[in-house]
Amino acid sequence: MELKINNKTKQFQSDALSIQALLDIEIPQKQNGIAVAVNNNVIPKSNWNNHLLSETDDILIISATQGG
Repeated sequence: MELKINNKTKQFQSDALSIQALLDIEIPQKQNGIAVAVNNNVIPKSNWNNHLLSETDDILIISATQGG
């Protein structure tokens, strides 16, 4: 499966991948303070396990940072 993540194309072995599974692969150490949009639609964290990704989905992962 080919997915575009933060403007970079990546290949994955799996044909069925949820947002949560993708995050477990891409950023396993950070699961709090992030937001995910798929094809310009923000997906609530409560739906990450159920939202299956499709070939060529455009995914944006945003991580909150501290500062001031």
